[in-house]
Amino acid sequence: MAKAPVLTPRADDFPRWYQDLINKAELADNGPVRGTMVIRPYGYGLWERMQSEMDARIKDAGVSNAYFPLFIPQSYLTREAEHVEGFAPELAVVTHGGGKELEEPVVVRPTSETIINEYFSKWVQSYRDLPLLINQWANVVRWELRPRVFLRTTEFLWQEGHTAHATYEDARDFAAHIHRNVYDEFMENVLAMDTVPGRKTARERFAGALNTLTLEAMMGDGKALQVATSHELGQNFAKAFHTQYLSKDSTQEYVWQTSWGSTTRMIGALVMMHGDDNGLRVPPRLAATQVVVVVIKEDEAALDAARKLAARLKEAGVRVQVDDRTDTPFGRRAVDWELKGVPLRVEIGPRDVAAGTAVLARRIAGGKEPVALDALPGVVPGILEEDQALLLRESRERRESRTADVTSVDEAVEAAATGWGRIPWAALGDAGEAKLAEQGVTVRCLVAEDGTVPESEDAPGTVALVARAY
Repeated sequence: MAKAPVLTPRADDFPRWYQDLINKAELADNGPVRGTMVIRPYGYGLWERMQSEMDARIKDAGVSNAYFPLFIPQSYLTREAEHVEGFAPELAVVTHGGGKELEEPVVVRPTSETIINEYFSKWVQSYRDLPLLINQWANVVRWELRPRVFLRTTEFLWQEGHTAHATYEDARDFAAHIHRNVYDEFMENVLAMDTVPGRKTARERFAGALNTLTLEAMMGDGKALQVATSHELGQNFAKAFHTQYLSKDSTQEYVWQTSWGSTTRMIGALVMMHGDDNGLRVPPRLAATQVVVVVIKEDEAALDAARKLAARLKEAGVRVQVDDRTDTPFGRRAVDWELKGVPLRVEIGPRDVAAGTAVLARRIAGGKEPVALDALPGVVPGILEEDQALLLRESRERRESRTADVTSVDEAVEAAATGWGRIPWAALGDAGEAKLAEQGVTVRCLVAEDGTVPESEDAPGTVALVARAY
């Protein structure tokens, strides 16, 4: 009788495969309240690495971290009509506290444009106070009707940046800088994730924004996932909260603003883009553990060799862990590391020590081969970079091979059944976008013919990428 697979095969049931992997790789559990999640240590370790890499890039852009309250007076949200209308269905509202009904209900933070503007209006007085560049790492709550762990949860973790500028051009350029040099650079060079940078249509952009820049990624089943956004807010919130400054000409002017964010959704994207039927495959630059050295069975010489090898790998700049749990069968441990997607596994047993070798198993490229113990510290860094590049190449090839050029709504819907469609925006327009939405297909973003972000929806040659999305 054939042995049952550890995970539901992706080709049989992609959603079930995703849930199996989340559970068996010990990334997260469902929380006690519908739509919430408990992020387990291995999953949180991925988030910590993402935080660290992203935070460094955000600070390189001149942004400082701060923290704002979880509870927001409901009246704050009503000051910007389009904003509150966009978030109203997702709000969690507190009406009682301390055993009493509150004089004014408070909203559990769905995003922080309103409360941050309340304080920006106090902190900004003069052009000398600008630009004001703030980011916070926090949790938010949006009451999700169709939850899925990491992808759509009632509570999730994120970073949200908020900035105020003296001119429209400064704000526009800063939103584009974050989009390109923080998010796009991070997705490509750390997560090995091919994404398409573009601008959202008026129908899809952030509530209260003039423009939304997005990064869209194709998952393993051909659906799209929005992985980060950067918004030009114009002066809408500034006018609602009277965020003004005294210009060099001694006139009162409203600031121009941006906001931008990325979330724990990136962990779900990582699973669905790079995972396979054996589990997760973690990009080496992201992995908290790049190499696990596994002692096959209890043996002092093998354990000593494993520890010495780990020390040499660490000296070579490799993040390494020794698995000496010899009271657990080797096969079970090997499967566990495969599920968790650690890029390289080095297996050492008594025979290997006698031969001066170890078996090197590559999770990303696949395959196993004996390698001299003394050679491993020299070859491992190069192999990790090879596998990092392989993941990015695979994700790009998937998107390119499953994106079809189309000329009509019907063709776009057909393309979205297995991947993405690419259609001239002039041939689709607002009416065509509405027809697509009726069939569960959305315009993920608008791009220029050369792959750059168009200056406006009406820019000549603008192309719409359409897909079914998570």
